[in-house]
Amino acid sequence: MLQVTPQMRILVCMQPIDFRKGIDGIAAVCRNHLQHDPHAGTLFLFRNRAKCTIRILSYDGQGFWLCTKRLSKGKFKWWPECSSDCTFINSWKLQTLLGNGNPSMASFDEDWRKISH
Repeated sequence: MLQVTPQMRILVCMQPIDFRKGIDGIAAVCRNHLQHDPHAGTLFLFRNRAKCTIRILSYDGQGFWLCTKRLSKGKFKWWPECSSDCTFINSWKLQTLLGNGNPSMASFDEDWRKISH
């Protein structure tokens, strides 16, 4: 199982990719198109052109994980906006996105908060 923590770097590819690619093809997109090392522990997030499927590529030190979420109905409602090829998001935005929510409508914008005394 893939565990997402607040400390993880999550890189989102802004353009859709061809999901016929396997792990090696998607890792090549990370290296060549996004200019990031797929072995660095970053979660890489991709979507297809129809906006109904998301893939996450992650390297855990032993091998790659390729996770897929495909909606049975509809499309993902939110995708980050950025003028570059990729952007970083935080863990709660990823969790909200995977639940087909809109993180921009959330009431907080911090990864972690100290408990008040």
